Parts: sequence; structure tokens; C-alpha cells
Amino acid sequence: MQKFTTDRLIIRNFRETDAPGMLEYLANPRVNCFLSERLSTLEEAIVTATTKSQDDSHLAVCLKDTDSIIGELFCMKEEPDTYSVGWHFNPAYEGVGYASESARALLRYLFLEQEARRIYAYVEDDNTRSQKLVEKLGMRREGCFMEFISFTKNEDGTPKYENTQQFAILKREWLGQGMV
Repeated sequence: MQKFTTDRLIIRNFRETDAPGMLEYLANPRVNCFLSERLSTLEEAIVTATTKSQDDSHLAVCLKDTDSIIGELFCMKEEPDTYSVGWHFNPAYEGVGYASESARALLRYLFLEQEARRIYAYVEDDNTRSQKLVEKLGMRREGCFMEFISFTKNEDGTPKYENTQQFAILKREWLGQGMV
């Protein structure tokens, strides 16, 4: 993956030096889908950052002025021209548009440089921040998978299944919105 930038951000492959910043948002994931990525120690974060540095599907989102990590984007190629995308950000950097700025840049990269035809995202029912973000990106809701997946357990130990919405956008829709 090549590095790309926005007005305020650098989006690049992970580095081992991203571990302390990564630990900040992965120590206490606020959304259940990231519970399996929970980190407890800097040593775990170093291993995770090193692993992600070898994987072009996981990208560090960093402040342009300091190159400090504030979150991450991920994109998985599923068909010759279809990608699933997602994001996870440090809550300390919410509310100033970094998530939408970086996600918009990711869609631009996938559509224009990777020749994506279709991009979609799964968002759990209770993740209102991500629902707002996909709407800002021009993605449309395609459906809701009832009790689709379990990331955690109920008090009695049984799986707690969550409803998951799917949002998507086609390249022609994205181009038609003037997102380039």
C-alpha cells in the first residue's frame, strides 16, 4: 500500500512505533466488534503493530503535523472489484472530522487507484457514529442482518447476537456525488 495524505492526515502502513498510540484506543474498545482486538500491555501493542505493518489491508491514520496515530482504517478485497471497509479511532480525536476525512480518502484510493466497483461496510445497530459516517460518505443502507454475529456473551454465558446493517456505494454513485 502506498502512503496517501489529506489536508490534515497521513494514511500509511503501520509501524512498530505506532504501538503506544494504538494501545490508547484498543485498551478499551467502545464497540463490540473490536473486543477481540483488545490490548492490555505495550508489549501486546508492539506485536499487533508489527503484525499489522505486514498487512496492507490495515492502515494507520496519523496526524500530518506529528505523524501520531489516532486510529486505523481497514479494507479487505473480496471480489475482483469489491471491498469491505471499516475504521476504529481513538475517542480523544472525535468530533473534528478525522474519521470522515480519512474514510473519504480511502474510498477515493480504492475507487480510483484500485479500480473498485463496489465498497461496503457492516455497522452494528448501536454504533450510531459509524452509521452517521457511512451516510456522510454517500453510502446507502442495503439491509439489516438480524442477530447476525456475536462478539460478546450475555450474562448467562450464551452468545449475544447483534443486528448488523450493511451500507454500500458503487463507483458510479460515488462519482455522481462529486466525491472525487
